[in-house]
Amino acid sequence: MPPALPDHLPDFLPSPGAMLFNSFEYLLLFLPLTVSIYFVLNRRIGVLAGKLWLVTASLFFYGWWSLSYLWLICGSMLFNYLLGGGIAHWREQRGNRARLLLTIAIVGNLALLGYYKYADFFISNINLLRDTPSPLLNIALPLGISFFTIQQIAYLVDVYEGVVVEKSIIDYGLFVTFFPHLLAGPILHHKEMMPQFADKNSSIIDWENIYIGLFIIGIGLLKKVLLASSLSSASDAGFNSASSLAFHDAWITSLSYSMQIYFDFSGYTDMAIGAALLFNIHLPENFNSPFKAINLQDYWKRWHITLTRFITSYIYTPLVRYTAGSINFQKSMIATFFAMCVAGLWHGASWHYVLFGVMHGAGLVVSHTWHRLKFNTPNWLGWTVTFLFVNMALVIFRADNMVTASNVLKSMLGLNGFDIKNDLAMWISGLADPGTWDPFSDIGFYPARKILILLSAILIVFFAPNTLEICRSKYISSSKYAYLLTGSAIGIGLFYMLFMTSGIHTFIYFYF
Repeated sequence: MPPALPDHLPDFLPSPGAMLFNSFEYLLLFLPLTVSIYFVLNRRIGVLAGKLWLVTASLFFYGWWSLSYLWLICGSMLFNYLLGGGIAHWREQRGNRARLLLTIAIVGNLALLGYYKYADFFISNINLLRDTPSPLLNIALPLGISFFTIQQIAYLVDVYEGVVVEKSIIDYGLFVTFFPHLLAGPILHHKEMMPQFADKNSSIIDWENIYIGLFIIGIGLLKKVLLASSLSSASDAGFNSASSLAFHDAWITSLSYSMQIYFDFSGYTDMAIGAALLFNIHLPENFNSPFKAINLQDYWKRWHITLTRFITSYIYTPLVRYTAGSINFQKSMIATFFAMCVAGLWHGASWHYVLFGVMHGAGLVVSHTWHRLKFNTPNWLGWTVTFLFVNMALVIFRADNMVTASNVLKSMLGLNGFDIKNDLAMWISGLADPGTWDPFSDIGFYPARKILILLSAILIVFFAPNTLEICRSKYISSSKYAYLLTGSAIGIGLFYMLFMTSGIHTFIYFYF
């Protein structure tokens, strides 16, 4: 996987490419057919047939990318299902074999993830250290492997701790492959999804869930095609010209990427939650206006919430709980820093992802220490510092390499000049002579329409309610205009995809 995350599907993904949530084949064929057949089977044959259909449809959804990798996810599921059953059995016997099986299972999962995601990273670094020409494996990263691997690790730990156990292989397959969350989350616990499928009411069509689910899908689609995909060209242009950016160009570049990834991930999350709701399944909240956070702890409680939950439960907590000595603030901060370094590396096999994790780990340590010392910080100041820090860390996250990141950051700090006077001259002179003013003139090398899209995105992020807040409002849940709003959102999104874009753009988190 290349360090930079292109907005279009990269060349190393086999044809015909993943079935994207914002593609016509998904929205107009796969999703409506899957939902319709699921409820018909539930009614005519039984719940088991409906579940089997969902597993089959989800594997088809995954196999649309590459049939050759179906064996990978199926083998991973079978491996974890069998070892999960063994862990549950030996746990009841109160022996040490359950712990041994858990260790084997975790090592096996990490080995699979390590081979496909990190093998070339380690080989290239060994080559660099030893100055050897060992060839890279050039392995295509299987879609969703990071998500379905850590979800199954969490399941195995829950089995070991006696929280859950799954005896049905069909139910276990559904837990892992359920297509709304398969490729990019949310990262689920067995106990929060499978009891919903066991509820007999979930097998019956709920029309309120249908229209709310479609409304959420429509909002997510608009976020992706109108905002995220539009902002991608601006951020790409800036990062591709990092060495020549002026101060304002660098800020437009960084803010464009911050808003792009915000609406890309928020849009994906909406479409995942909306799709699951069509089946009467409520996925956990995964995104809650993170750019409104007033400190870094608050940010990670709002951004990729289920990943933060996993890191806290399965990395941070064991580090604190099982290391020698009593729990204290110093030990907690060391565990926090290490957990965020792991989180950075989880995002991709590159040192700039590690540095991204290091930055957030150090930032959290400083933030926790500041809070512990009980310094009073106004909310506006806390928000400003947090947003600026997150925005700069995302420059590291997005850059192809550290030279590119350094160039962008230097320009943002004004070290490469403040060449804004000439770019704004036409706008300023236009105030004195309105007859000559062109509000759509370019600023730097950015077309004004890109800047207007960026400003619109910023206003939406900071002043508009998020999707969950809209759906929780009484107006949406009870309004007679709900169907009109739903149809309008999806219709506008499809129209824009058909006539206003050059192609279907993938979601950034598909590459993790």
